[in-house]
Amino acid sequence: MRISIDTDRCIGSAQCAVAVPSVFEQDEDGFSTVIPGSENAGDEPPGLREAVRACPVQAITLTDAGEA
Repeated sequence: MRISIDTDRCIGSAQCAVAVPSVFEQDEDGFSTVIPGSENAGDEPPGLREAVRACPVQAITLTDAGEA
């Protein structure tokens, strides 16, 4: 599964970083980023889908590894 954040949509609410701190963090400007090495999650981390739902601007995308 591939995890990505649309940086143009992100408003820095940090809901994802609170939900799954092992995958998401905030950059120096306060916007959420995927921690390097976490972009391609083999096993889905607990709370990942909740983090996606919690994003107030739907900036997080999960894509199956087989999708282009």
